[in-house]
Amino acid sequence: MIDRRDQLIKLTNEFVDAFNRMSLDDVVAFFAEDGIYEDSTGGTHVGHDAIRTAFEPLVGGSRGKIRFDGEDVFIEADSGKVLASWRLNLDKDGEISVIRGIDILEFEADKLKKKMAYMKVDKPHLEST
Repeated sequence: MIDRRDQLIKLTNEFVDAFNRMSLDDVVAFFAEDGIYEDSTGGTHVGHDAIRTAFEPLVGGSRGKIRFDGEDVFIEADSGKVLASWRLNLDKDGEISVIRGIDILEFEADKLKKKMAYMKVDKPHLEST
């Protein structure tokens, strides 16, 4: 029997693989019906339709071929939370760009309840209070 920590690592790797295969359907299917995606610019997307719309530019190819390379992964098995740092490689017509970031993933059973994305940027994103 697989323990929760191993299950969370497996789910995280499969989620990243869906991005790397650029399979929008598979990316969206990882989320619960009422799942939440908080993007790195402060936008919040709730439910499959909104999450699909948010990820379509990246996973749909308009920004080029993508590949996420994982760096570090930290697991809190009891809460179902994963913190994963990554490098996103964007290949747009042979011109490569790399973005570094972190995701906080919150799983309930085998579905994502919430994904919060953070990226290194030149200027910080400031939230209004």
